[in-house]
Amino acid sequence: MKNLFSALFIVSALSIHSETLHSNEIDEVSNEVDEIIVNSSYIDSTLSDLDDPIHIISGNNVLLDSTLSLGESLNGLLGISSSDFGSAVGQPIIRGMSGSRVKIMNNNKTLRDVSSLGSDHMNEVDLNDIQQIEVVRGPSSLLYSGGTIGGIINIIDNTIAREDFKDSKLSIGLESQSVNDGDSHDFSYQNNIGGFNLSLAYKDSEFDNFDIPSGAVLHTEEEHHDEEEHEGEHEEDLGYLPNSDFKSTSKRIGLSKAGDWGYFGFSYKNSESLFGIPFHGEGHEGHDEHEDEEHNDEEAHHDEDEHHEEGEHEGERIFSNTESDIFDIEGSYIVNNSWLRKVNYFFRSSEYLHTEQHADEEGEDEHEGHVEGPTNFENEAKEFGAIFDLSNDLFSQKISLNYVEEDISIIGAEAFMRPTDNEELSIGYYLCREFPMFDLDFGIRYDKITRNGSLAHHEEEHHDDEHEEEHHDDEHEEEIDFYNKDFSKTSFAINFGRQINDNLNISLGLSRLERAPSAVELFMNGPHLVTGRFEVGNTNLKSETANNIDLNIYYQNNNFSFKGNLFSNEVDNYIYLQDETEEEHEDHEDEEHGDHEGLILSNYLQNDAKLEGYEFEISQAFSFDRGSLTLSLGRDSVSGEFKNGKNIPRIVPARNILSLSYSENNLEANLTYKDVEEQNDIGDGETMTEDFEMLNFVLRKTFTLNNESKINLSIFGKNLLDEVARNHSSFVKNQVPLPGRNYGVKLKLIF
Repeated sequence: MKNLFSALFIVSALSIHSETLHSNEIDEVSNEVDEIIVNSSYIDSTLSDLDDPIHIISGNNVLLDSTLSLGESLNGLLGISSSDFGSAVGQPIIRGMSGSRVKIMNNNKTLRDVSSLGSDHMNEVDLNDIQQIEVVRGPSSLLYSGGTIGGIINIIDNTIAREDFKDSKLSIGLESQSVNDGDSHDFSYQNNIGGFNLSLAYKDSEFDNFDIPSGAVLHTEEEHHDEEEHEGEHEEDLGYLPNSDFKSTSKRIGLSKAGDWGYFGFSYKNSESLFGIPFHGEGHEGHDEHEDEEHNDEEAHHDEDEHHEEGEHEGERIFSNTESDIFDIEGSYIVNNSWLRKVNYFFRSSEYLHTEQHADEEGEDEHEGHVEGPTNFENEAKEFGAIFDLSNDLFSQKISLNYVEEDISIIGAEAFMRPTDNEELSIGYYLCREFPMFDLDFGIRYDKITRNGSLAHHEEEHHDDEHEEEHHDDEHEEEIDFYNKDFSKTSFAINFGRQINDNLNISLGLSRLERAPSAVELFMNGPHLVTGRFEVGNTNLKSETANNIDLNIYYQNNNFSFKGNLFSNEVDNYIYLQDETEEEHEDHEDEEHGDHEGLILSNYLQNDAKLEGYEFEISQAFSFDRGSLTLSLGRDSVSGEFKNGKNIPRIVPARNILSLSYSENNLEANLTYKDVEEQNDIGDGETMTEDFEMLNFVLRKTFTLNNESKINLSIFGKNLLDEVARNHSSFVKNQVPLPGRNYGVKLKLIF
């Protein structure tokens, strides 16, 4: 807080020079996150016309920055955090909301991967050659997806061109990073050939284990005691995090035809990845169950456990492969009659496979000698949608229809949920109109969701004494209970915006959003070794209902600006995962769950909760003879409590973000200092997280070769202070810290 108040004083003192920069110069130095891209793909409107809390990141900024997970790419935005599981996995968090409460979309269509099935599963996104990333809340988000209690992150690319390419464009990119001895290369091409728009994109990345500061990996007292008994280096002394490597390849091709009538096109996208899992919980009690029955001697049992751990897990590599195939048909037909302006429509077919495997370090595809075989997480989905634009000169309004079929299955040694079938039928409506006193945005959405799943359990059959010699053990017969869960939910949001004067804008947003329980929350029932838990779903869960209030203020006077937001979100029937206590863990052997394989028993429960917080940013711009300088200071904070007064687990801590940006012709430089405070408002079973400081730098220079060719050079530095840093929201924050100091360079040639 001391650094925060100092920075506030500096910015306030500098604001006395507000008359030295004219308004036209402000446009040149405005914040690159919010203002470079001025169009929202959601409602074909400019950002100045949107009152929803929204961030827009230019695709050029993403392309010239280091290759990161989706969550880490957005982590510098106010109100946006990341829950990481190594370099490959970074799931975004919006104002304390994560998982299925945040929808990840591509070109306004939901990405249906298996990231919601595990904290170690990556969001299957392709950030190569994109136009922009949109972070949207409020009425307009209801037009495209339901259950958006946290918000929507929409990644826009031009694989299916909606307008004819005017010129051909060829781009070749190269990147190198020091923290992981990694490199990547990419290629993209677009052109209009014979009246058809062709778009190609390819990227290949390979990153080794990333470096970490000394002592960054924390261990429990028991683990530390066991390590002291073994010779050799400890993980915290290695200087790098084992199994934190990441490889990925993405490919896209699109073809479209555009004209005054609209456009029509199709695309195919494929992505493959391989990444190590740097932490994997083990439940040895469950694996040794049969041996325990035959070895009652305590000493023999101890020797067997030791052999099991050393023989099976020493030198073992645990890793994941993913592959996704997405086929899209998309188009727009311009009608322009008295009541219907145009119709946008699409069809998407997607197949996603995530495979977790165990292997010796010498061979990633070998499974001999390991009890655990591969586990496949699959998601196959088909989705149809249409949006009818009924706008006229007085107001803008749209109606959306959407239907989804989604099949999720987990098959293999660590399958913790039986296959589920999901169907969703939705209708959404959006209205935007200007009144003399205020601007109105209104959205409403109705969703009909069906989730078909099942739970398996064992029933013991005890035999008579005369058959005991033939049946030494109780026979276990598996019984399956089938469930058909239907949810009908209605969500709405309304936003009032008013321009008080030329400098001040205020908006108030009210919403009531419903989210149906996910398949995992309903039907999960088994060991989830990645989190070290035996997780049990609840088929009696109700839909969550979030009642949210947002107050937004924006003030600008020449070269000084202020953005502020206050929000309060009361969530009825908030769904969360509750760990058992240590006492319950010792005594939890019951008829239903047995010993849970030595893992912590965690149940999905519901309780009313409240999340509230704020975000603000003040900035000051200066002009010089050759360039311009912008100094900005932001802070975000969110707190979450249940109705009983206990804290919601894994809530992100408060942060202060100080940014210094300089631009001059074809040169841009940015220095960002992020002060992340400690988090000691923790839930049951959590540990506090210490504060840390993160200093990042990026320098970008454009060299023009001729009128049609140029070179973009980007030099970046991450975690320049080499801080021991960990995201409090991560399930494995102690074992998987953030990478250490990282330098890199990125080169983009455009012809």
